[in-house]
Amino acid sequence: MKKTTVLQVCVAFVLCSLQPMTGSPVDCPDQDTAGTSCTISLEKLLERAVQHAELIHHMSEESKLLFDEMLNSFGVVNLHISEGTMCSPKSVPVPMSKTEIQQISDKWLLHSVLILVQFWINPLVDVQASLMNYENVPSALLNRSKLMSSKIISLEQGILVLIRQILGEGGLVLEGAEDTSDRFVSSDMLETVRRDYSVIYCFRKDAHKIQTFLKLLKCRQIDKENCSFF
Repeated sequence: MKKTTVLQVCVAFVLCSLQPMTGSPVDCPDQDTAGTSCTISLEKLLERAVQHAELIHHMSEESKLLFDEMLNSFGVVNLHISEGTMCSPKSVPVPMSKTEIQQISDKWLLHSVLILVQFWINPLVDVQASLMNYENVPSALLNRSKLMSSKIISLEQGILVLIRQILGEGGLVLEGAEDTSDRFVSSDMLETVRRDYSVIYCFRKDAHKIQTFLKLLKCRQIDKENCSFF
């Protein structure tokens, strides 16, 4: 069986197994018009947010593999991202050790997750639109790109509800979203491909951070113990 076929089979299997997670992390039919209350428990909200983050991270890993295979089929083999590339927004310092992670507050976790999520919404939408202009782009890559764009927006809505539930209304004030326009500008097709690859490459790393931060938050809020494994 060809490598591409094996990958597609694995992707299909994983997506089927994660199908219950693909809804919105926030589904509040009884939510009031101001959007400040939700009948879903905090535990359920956190569970859905974590599931959403896990799905997004998994799709980002798949997208990276699919993009690599597409580049190989195009004969592009030297498109690498340097180790010094700045991926995360500057306003989110990354804890360097497990000890540092344990010392950060729940407010910091929520703040950082929201910044990361909002930071990547526009770049992911841009990549989705850009891939439509590629010749012979794999449908699996297009589908992952579309799903990631949709799910990151849904996750943002869920995080905003969690902020209201955990911190209270007005408990977190964010500055304007960091401008990413100059970071992903390109002038020709090769640079467009490099830009799109950079977005997927970098987002994959931040998707893992989002997943880890939300799991730690859920552990602190619900389990209350045995959170040292993060």
